[in-house]
This record gives sequence, C-alpha cells and structure tokens, in this order.
Amino acid sequence: MGIDSILVWLLVGAVAGWLAGLIVRGGGFGLVGNVVIGIVGAVVAGWLLPFLGVNLGVGIFRAVINSAIGAVIVLVLLAMIRRA
Repeated sequence: MGIDSILVWLLVGAVAGWLAGLIVRGGGFGLVGNVVIGIVGAVVAGWLLPFLGVNLGVGIFRAVINSAIGAVIVLVLLAMIRRA
C-alpha cells in the first residue's frame, strides 16, 4: 500500500465522517474523530452493504457514499450505547 492509498483512505474517511456527523445530530467528533468514524464506517459498510445486496455509485463516490452510510450506522450505535 502506497502513500497515495493511505491519503485516499484518510480523505474518504474524513468526508464520510463529516457527512455522518451532519446526518446524525450531535455526532461530530472533530477532524481526527471523523476520520476514524469514517474508516470504521467503511469497514462496516464494506461488510454489510454487499451482504444486503446494495450497490451505490462507482469509484471514489461509491467509497464516500458507502463509508458515510457505515459511519451513520456506527454513530447511531454509539448514541444508543451512550444512552444505555
């Protein structure tokens, strides 16, 4: 994995985490937190969406959309855990 791949992961994670923070009220965690939530969301979406048969977009837009969906799922789960 080259440095360019790592930069793309970080960029996609940041955008996905930021979008998820906008969608889920009170879900923003700052730049580093958004990157982490976005990357974790990408892992969750990479496992869950193909399992459900969902295919959205192509290329980098697909990565951002899928990661944002996964990040929203992660943020909702974190909010549920905080309330418990």
